Amino acid sequence: MQEYDVIIIGAGHNGLVCAAYLLKAGYSVLLLEKRSVPGGAATTEECLPQQAPGFKFNLCAIDHEFIHLGPVVQELELEKYGLKYLECDPVVFCPHPDGKYFLAHKSLERTCAEIARYNQRDAEKYAEFTQYWQRVLGAMIPMFNAPPKSILDILGNYDITKIKDLISVIGSPNKTLDFIRNMLTSAEDLLNEWFDEEFLKAPLARLASELGAPPSQKTIAIGAIMMAMRHNPGMARPRGGTGALVQALVNLVTSKGGIILTDCQVKKVLIDEGRAVGVQLANGNEYRAKHGVISNIDAKRLFLQLIDKSDVDAADPDLRERLERRIVNNNETILKIDLALEEVPRFERYAHKDEYLIGSVLIADSVAHVEQAHNKCTLGEIPDSDPSMYVVVPTVLDPSMAPPDKHTVWIEFFAPYQIAGAEGTGLNGTGWTEELKNKVADKVVDKLAEYAPNLKNSIIARRVESPAELAERLGAYKGNYYHIDMSLDQMVFFRPLPEIANYKTPIENLFLTGAGTHPGGSISGMPGRNCARIFLQSKHPIAQTLKDARDSIKSTVGSVFGINK
Repeated sequence: MQEYDVIIIGAGHNGLVCAAYLLKAGYSVLLLEKRSVPGGAATTEECLPQQAPGFKFNLCAIDHEFIHLGPVVQELELEKYGLKYLECDPVVFCPHPDGKYFLAHKSLERTCAEIARYNQRDAEKYAEFTQYWQRVLGAMIPMFNAPPKSILDILGNYDITKIKDLISVIGSPNKTLDFIRNMLTSAEDLLNEWFDEEFLKAPLARLASELGAPPSQKTIAIGAIMMAMRHNPGMARPRGGTGALVQALVNLVTSKGGIILTDCQVKKVLIDEGRAVGVQLANGNEYRAKHGVISNIDAKRLFLQLIDKSDVDAADPDLRERLERRIVNNNETILKIDLALEEVPRFERYAHKDEYLIGSVLIADSVAHVEQAHNKCTLGEIPDSDPSMYVVVPTVLDPSMAPPDKHTVWIEFFAPYQIAGAEGTGLNGTGWTEELKNKVADKVVDKLAEYAPNLKNSIIARRVESPAELAERLGAYKGNYYHIDMSLDQMVFFRPLPEIANYKTPIENLFLTGAGTHPGGSISGMPGRNCARIFLQSKHPIAQTLKDARDSIKSTVGSVFGINK
């Protein structure tokens, strides 16, 4: 039986990031991935080889923002392993039914000038709004890049600029109360407070709702940072697609001696006297872990499906019930559409330029339009009578992803995992069938073609993945690619539950990472990095604490005296 220091379940990007840090610290690491390729929700694949050879598609994640808020790329020196980021600018294009359009550049000044063509007041308020949320973001970044209960790590991440941001946000009682109110309110209320024009509010509501909730939902206004981040630090995509990030991580992990086995589904975590000691695969093979097992899959599946009930109960008799009853998933996931095209979609009514399509294209006609797109999912209804969607034409920025002069389109359409009234039918009893998913995709493409009329005649091939298929491919509970909802009550030290929020579990040598842990979903690598820190602290408590203290003092002194870059 083969033995490694650490076994990681799932070779998604957070699992790979975690492995890289542990390998650098001298541990041997085995990653086990159930699919035939590593990457989880961060793959780029030629998934239509017969109909569209040479076309590469991002099957889930595409726009990278959060990873630029942390040090993962720099610390792991991923450029040495083949990673090259391409910066998006413009970052958002959203055509409005009345002929107006929202065009956001990375430059805040240029974006305000675009808004001012229609409304000078909204342009001025947009600058103020964005600057506020960028300060909020600056104050929060140290918390993102540290385990949520590790005060030393958090404090060590503050430099003088981030301290100023923190003071500007909560530096007086009134500012603190205002910040708390902003955290508790909804994106819809926040946008109505700040702006007049629907052409501006609608795309901001659509981006805020990327956290997986309707704009009317309270405690989700933090989604406002989604647009602020696109100005600073900006939005980018790896050359060759999101999978290029995964490939760079794979190159690093294998160069350090890490082992990645694909087509290896973990059936059971082996527990011996309250300690995780290895895993058993679906084919019966077993691998032993000398120092720990790290799960890159969600806590619910880990504790309810992969570990004997008696072992979980022995460690914490309340954990199973709390996981079953307290963790919330609102039934919202995505129906994913990929198109291979003869030519770029052209938005002729909107002074079309191909460069407008470098960033994200949002089909969001109004805040109410966005609200419908999310609210119906919660009720188990498909919001396809008037689809709202998030669209990317990645080949405008990166022509390497398609044959010469050809293009791809990536479409995210929010849809319910379980269709109301269709329980027990379709794939895994969700109601989703081949016929239904294609009917819905037809309506989505029809809606997009209202804005880009050349689209339908340009389609070479199409791939449609239903929410049920997405869930099956990713192994995501109810299709939730964030593992659990990103609402405020399930973030930071509540994610996924307070007792397991710091990546450690009540079972000795069993750790959590991935989208279901702090700071949540998206491409960031932060959960992987933070988990590695907790693992190392648990194995070398004195040495790691001294190292963290030294790094904290060095960072703070360097910031204050201007000797850090």
